[in-house]
Amino acid sequence: MSKSTTQSVLFPELSRKPVHVEFSEEALSSDGGGLLLKAIDDQLGLSEALAACLRDGRQASKVKHSLQDALRQRIFGIALGHPDANDATRLAEDPVHKLLLDRDPIGGERLASQPTLSRWENSVGAVDLLKMSTALAQTVLGRHKRRLGSRAKKIILDFDPTDDPTHGQQEFTFFHGYYDSYCYLPLVGTIQFGDEKKQHLLCSVLRPGNACAHAGFVGIAGRIIEQVRSFFPKAKIIVRLDGGFGAPRVLDFLEQAGVEFVVGLANTKPLKRRAGKEMAEARRRFRATGTTSQVFGETLFKTKTTWPHKRRVVFKTEVVVHPGRTPKNNMRFVVTNMKLSPKNLYRFYCARGDAENRIKELKNGLAMDRTSCSRFLANQLRVLLTAAAYVLMQELQAKARFTDCAKAQVETLRHTLLKVAARIVVSARRIVLHLPRQFPGLPTWRRVALALGAHVP
Repeated sequence: MSKSTTQSVLFPELSRKPVHVEFSEEALSSDGGGLLLKAIDDQLGLSEALAACLRDGRQASKVKHSLQDALRQRIFGIALGHPDANDATRLAEDPVHKLLLDRDPIGGERLASQPTLSRWENSVGAVDLLKMSTALAQTVLGRHKRRLGSRAKKIILDFDPTDDPTHGQQEFTFFHGYYDSYCYLPLVGTIQFGDEKKQHLLCSVLRPGNACAHAGFVGIAGRIIEQVRSFFPKAKIIVRLDGGFGAPRVLDFLEQAGVEFVVGLANTKPLKRRAGKEMAEARRRFRATGTTSQVFGETLFKTKTTWPHKRRVVFKTEVVVHPGRTPKNNMRFVVTNMKLSPKNLYRFYCARGDAENRIKELKNGLAMDRTSCSRFLANQLRVLLTAAAYVLMQELQAKARFTDCAKAQVETLRHTLLKVAARIVVSARRIVLHLPRQFPGLPTWRRVALALGAHVP
């Protein structure tokens, strides 16, 4: 029990009677809904799989917090809206956070402090990080293998780079002209099954700030494709990439990997000449209708030196009309080995834009860009921990199907289901969490809990 003087504040005129606020309850938590995350993690075995990749070089006699506890403390903390290791100072005695780590919520040992977590983050090496990344993908793929079995006939892989601004002397941070800032350039990969609209996070890899869009892609995608095939050997794999990946090495790799692909291309002069006839037709339609006009087409194209053979290039020519603006010509090109019509193929390519929403959730909802460690590998660990937290949140959303949270993003899920006040009572036989009798997410919370194996007494 804390021996410090109870703090309080007084609002003398806030209501008809003076309002006195005391900070005296030690068995309360604002993260009562976090039990759902623990239930999800226990079902997936995610933190256990990630912890198994770590080597512990500490002296056993001096260890108070296991590596799995440190890892789970950080993952659950990120998911619950506490993305920085500094938050551990305020949460060390939080009863729900202790319960998430299988400790007695009242009398259990304090959780790891910020210095302990920071030392751990800076101790993880490159080999362990690669194993963790592999384990994360295997956990996600295993989950969907159990869900879909042999019904997964088509799998779509999307890879997207994003900027991660830095504001200090982090290792391998560089100025990037396109983003006009010092930054890292993480690469995020997602997987989509058949005609399902939802994309599931599969990997998140931190890269130096001076990396080009496709830097490291061949190695990363090669491992992912191999893992996908090990779980879904009969499924057709399609890789969808934006224009930053339209490099000869990437195209050669995709062909050698035996996957279907659609990759954006830059608007080069030779390609524009090939699309000249369709562009003229789009302008003719615009003059006739006065509205935005599109014409799709295709060509077999080969460069002089970098492409070993002709490839199918699909393009969209368009005259874009906006009120109050001058009409503008717009050309877009993609290279593909798929057999869809030009119009349907380009629409399929544009659907990759939804994968960017996953990146927004990672950054805005889970602070993936909180890469403030001085060492690059420590920041890569933070990115992986954020990815693990996102996997838990995506599973939480899946368990909330047929409810108001079926399509909710991270922040909505957190505020509706996880940020719930709880009073904890521990007896000889059980632990009781007293949640509010009424809170907005109560019906959904109960439904998710039952889906995760809870019972109605």
